[in-house]
Amino acid sequence: MVPRIDGVALITSDAVALGLLAATLGFVFWGAARTHGIWKRVYTVVPAILPCYLLPAIYNSVGLIDGNASGLYPMARDYLLPAALVLFCVAMDVKSIARLGPKALIMFLTGTVGVMVGAPVAFGAMSVLYPDAVAGDTWRGMTTIAGSWIGGGANQAAMKEVYEVDSTLFGQFAAVDVLVANVWMAVLLFMASRAQAFDRWTGADTSAIDDLKRRIATYEAEHARVASTTDLMLIFAVGVGATGLSHFLAEPLVEWVRGLPAGWRLQDYSLDSRFFWIVVFATTIGVVLSFTPARRLEGAGASRVGTVMLYVLIAAIGMQMDLVELASRPELLLLGFIWIIVHAVLMLGMAKIIKAPLFFMAVGSQANIGGAASAPVVATAFHAALAPVGVLLAVLGYVLGTYGAYLTGQVLRVLAT
Repeated sequence: MVPRIDGVALITSDAVALGLLAATLGFVFWGAARTHGIWKRVYTVVPAILPCYLLPAIYNSVGLIDGNASGLYPMARDYLLPAALVLFCVAMDVKSIARLGPKALIMFLTGTVGVMVGAPVAFGAMSVLYPDAVAGDTWRGMTTIAGSWIGGGANQAAMKEVYEVDSTLFGQFAAVDVLVANVWMAVLLFMASRAQAFDRWTGADTSAIDDLKRRIATYEAEHARVASTTDLMLIFAVGVGATGLSHFLAEPLVEWVRGLPAGWRLQDYSLDSRFFWIVVFATTIGVVLSFTPARRLEGAGASRVGTVMLYVLIAAIGMQMDLVELASRPELLLLGFIWIIVHAVLMLGMAKIIKAPLFFMAVGSQANIGGAASAPVVATAFHAALAPVGVLLAVLGYVLGTYGAYLTGQVLRVLAT
């Protein structure tokens, strides 16, 4: 372990710390892109997002950097997170999602409901099985998983701020999130290899899937392009410009809310949170822009730029974690598995009721639980041309993530009191 000198980290400059985080992210994704050798074997088991959290956490835990004293996280939270949300949402193709048919959307929304219902069910079950596990501010930490499992990392980080989740508690739930979500993805990939048996069980008609494969392949060929400097500047303008507008709109609204009579109790619902309104405005602006020509920026990589911003935020969050504390509450894993089981039961039940193909169930679930990073992986297990379906549904999850997780948090708040 690298000791701190008189309680001060070895690296105190944010510029140096940012360089370290950037080099770390580059190293992680370089390794994840290897097609053979030890890195291929490592990243077959370990999702890339985990070392993006874990390595900065190690730096903080051994005294190399001090995440709590750094200004990097507030910068990433206030500027990069809203911009990432805008760029994820502007990529949403409503028409393409609608063409997937009602069953795909029903399964996706069932997955969202499964996360929202699973949270209070898991909280209640742990209140009986292990009351200490859900004592105190545990419910706040659960809101970050709700944000992650309905939307993604950006929504997870948003809930951390909206519900004022302690960094150590956030780290504990981030570990639960990654472990439980990846166990569930492994289950879905296992089921994908047995899709025909599942579809016979549900009685699903899969003829539309073949047409969907052809349509997606054609769409991708027509819209993909190499990004020009103009494209990248427009992506930057949309993401950061909308972030500035969100800050501009949030300021007077928060002042107005805080000036309302105390009897309205709006602070109980975080409606006096400046960050909450910044996230809501950023998400809404992104959705509105998805109906305009701005959506064409996705062909040049708008969501990929958003992903870069998101991973800088993830690393900044990681540098605030204390790994010693992560091992202190193993009971949170049980809470996570109860939660995902509720989600799984609802998904399987709905697939049987509406006779949905396994493809719709698996991708609808992973678009919630795994987000844009892993939903395409599950979709590709059925056919390579179907990967964009996972992305489209995951982008819809980014839109719903903030709202769904916020409502889930309010239910958990009531249960905790």
